[in-house]
Amino acid sequence: MTHFTKFLGATAALALSAGAALADPALIFDLGGKFDKSFNESAFNGALRWAEETGGSFAETELQSDAQREQALRRFAEAGNNPIVMAGFSFATPLSEVAGDYPDTKFVIIDMVVDAPNVRSVVFNEHEGSYLVGMLAAMASESDTVGFIGGMDIPLIRKFACGYAQGVMAVNPDATVIANMTGTTPAAWNDPVKGSELTLAQISQGADVVYAAAGGTGVGVLQTAADSDILSIGVDANQNYLHPGQVLTSMLKRVDNAVYEAMLAGPDVETGFNVMGVANGGVGYALDEFNAELISDEMTAAVEAAAAEISAGSLSVHDYTSDETCPALTF
Repeated sequence: MTHFTKFLGATAALALSAGAALADPALIFDLGGKFDKSFNESAFNGALRWAEETGGSFAETELQSDAQREQALRRFAEAGNNPIVMAGFSFATPLSEVAGDYPDTKFVIIDMVVDAPNVRSVVFNEHEGSYLVGMLAAMASESDTVGFIGGMDIPLIRKFACGYAQGVMAVNPDATVIANMTGTTPAAWNDPVKGSELTLAQISQGADVVYAAAGGTGVGVLQTAADSDILSIGVDANQNYLHPGQVLTSMLKRVDNAVYEAMLAGPDVETGFNVMGVANGGVGYALDEFNAELISDEMTAAVEAAAAEISAGSLSVHDYTSDETCPALTF
């Protein structure tokens, strides 16, 4: 059974179950909440899988503001939770401040690198998975115009967009890719109304497939795409089930595996830099009963061939975060 915890304010005490073992792991969700049907929920599913398989328990909390990040880290460390897993790049600065104060506690940060001896940094090759779903978008499009809607305009999300555009262009060099970001603050991760508005705007420009990499905002993108009878592409978790027959696929970012593996290792989790990409199953695309009729054998064969080339190193997908250029897309 998990320990459900909640911060009530900047100075509120962290409520932990009296039965918690000192070595119980802890999970801190990013803004947007654990049931965002995307990044945070994938992290929660990984922790839940660990708890169900091992019979263990974990502490958790959902943040209400950026100011609570350091507070959460310190309170879990003081409570003896180990390891402490945090979902999201925004934990980098507070973790850099906290990690050295608790040298016997292991910390796992997802989506950012923090150089400290007791920190495991997990990053993903999102551009590789986005390339694969970009190929599928181009093959499914009838208008030769596809869209991308990102959440907060940061290099990480541009990394998704650029890989997607490269995959589209690999299939159809004459295709048009429309890209919009939801905003420049953390609120951009949880604005389904804005996501809907951007989707309608892209549809008006001819887009008939739209890829959402926007956290909770993406729920509005997928809903509006379904209502408008065009295809969408989900992200992070498998979102195909949200609108069966209308979600072309989902770019899987196995945050769940990163959390599961960290909790399974416990206080002995290996620290350092860890990359999850196509080659080791860290990213990919979703194919299930909800989208099987949308993905032909020919489409699958093409994407699997590309995935094999990426894994072998013979196909290079541009990483925006390496030099902040995007050859296949103009923002």
